[in-house]
Amino acid sequence: MYFTTHYLSPLGGITLASDGEYLTGLWFDGQKYFAQSLPEAHEERPLPVFRQTAAWLDDYFSGRMPDAMPPIRLSGSPFQLMVWNLLRQIPYGTTRTYKELAAAVARQKGILHMSAQAIGGAVGHNPVSILIPCHRVVGSHGSLTGYAGGLDKKIALLKLEKTDVAGLFIPASPTLIKK
Repeated sequence: MYFTTHYLSPLGGITLASDGEYLTGLWFDGQKYFAQSLPEAHEERPLPVFRQTAAWLDDYFSGRMPDAMPPIRLSGSPFQLMVWNLLRQIPYGTTRTYKELAAAVARQKGILHMSAQAIGGAVGHNPVSILIPCHRVVGSHGSLTGYAGGLDKKIALLKLEKTDVAGLFIPASPTLIKK
């Protein structure tokens, strides 16, 4: 059985999902791929893992780097799991490019090249937003692309972490992101 609860963040509603023991999903309400990994059969219920996640999110949205990560169980292909593990290694307040992640995956797989687009597909299907920080991934040369929760939320999360956003830009707009 799967369970859900809701968390109201400064950026809007968030749905949390669990298998009863582990956090299995965290999505901004209405985001692309919303609850894609959540089975239809689920019910809303308060759980210890939801309390842990809410405490983590409270710290995070207060501008502090949380330290007690709730237990997470991810379900995906071996490739997705590899990419999501790399996302977890991106330090708070920093960014990596899809190209850098592609190079890291290629090294791990012992191959010469990995497509940045393939990385983008895995990043976009990350089922545990924020805790697995897909918002910290940017395009080459600082372009802000591909956040399932919306670019406004990606920018807000990066600013919350006091990430240096100077030079980051939205490709469809000639305007640089303001601090």
